[in-house]
Amino acid sequence: MQAKHKVIFDTDPGVDDAMALYFALAHPDIDVVGITTTFGNVYVEQATINALYLTRIAGRAIPVAQGVNVPFAKAAGTPPDFIHGADGLGNLPSRIEVGGQAEVESAAEFIVKMARQHPGEITLVAVGPLGNLGLALKMEPQLPKLLKKVVLMAGAVDEPGNVSPVAEANVWNDPDAADLVFTAGWDLTMVGLDVTHRVVLPSSFFARLAGQHKHVAMDTLSHAVNFYANFYQSIRPDLGHACYGHDVLAFVWLVAPEIFETQNGRVRVAKEGIGNGQTMMAKLAIPYPQAGWEASKPETRVCMKVDAEACAKLIDQTLSGDWLKPALAK
Repeated sequence: MQAKHKVIFDTDPGVDDAMALYFALAHPDIDVVGITTTFGNVYVEQATINALYLTRIAGRAIPVAQGVNVPFAKAAGTPPDFIHGADGLGNLPSRIEVGGQAEVESAAEFIVKMARQHPGEITLVAVGPLGNLGLALKMEPQLPKLLKKVVLMAGAVDEPGNVSPVAEANVWNDPDAADLVFTAGWDLTMVGLDVTHRVVLPSSFFARLAGQHKHVAMDTLSHAVNFYANFYQSIRPDLGHACYGHDVLAFVWLVAPEIFETQNGRVRVAKEGIGNGQTMMAKLAIPYPQAGWEASKPETRVCMKVDAEACAKLIDQTLSGDWLKPALAK
């Protein structure tokens, strides 16, 4: 049976990116037809290495195209190795040899090629800085009509930011690309901190899955989550040894939108100053005097609330299934 959602996954793996990837590979309604990588949690070269490794140890040979390595305009930062580890996966003590190479074309070229070949069929799920999608837009202005929909793990409306009092990390990393994406005119859903901060996943959950599957992929994910949970425990001891789901919620929304409450509004991004990276949402149909708000049409669908229990249950059911295959040989 054909999967309901044909997806290109734009990612900077990253521990929570790895969770999201494995949820997508495990869910029967999702067919990951390609992965594009970006800087963010790690440098883009490491993101590509991780995307190839995570897919191949799970027994999948999925095309991986390497993307942008710096923001559109702001100075590039340093990856947060204290959160995800220097390798993005909690400093794995070793990696098995599985090989795999990135595509010759860039991430933006891959997105445009696939959208042209499958018009109206592909959903792009982006969970990192948005430079690849921004470049693809510049390359193909008709991209919003060619893609079925776009789902972003990005931004915050009512929730405080996680890299500044007002900014979420993916948007803050490249606010110019983010503003371009939010105003491009596609069917756009924002899954931001307003909902991802409601879903807390204990490290014991992933340890149980690793014990159940006895597979290198889930061992890798459990190790990475343990490192990630150490960071969260240092700043939020009230959570226990746990972490936020973040990126996986973009895929949860794709397959189970009914467990979210959304609100439509126009979203713009602050590109400079103390509010750099802030996602601002015009929730009401007010003719704001500031120029620019009329550019963000159609409105973005913004996730404001989530049934956290139902979300965690779906993640558990999906990752507990029989979806892993033998690791690919080098």
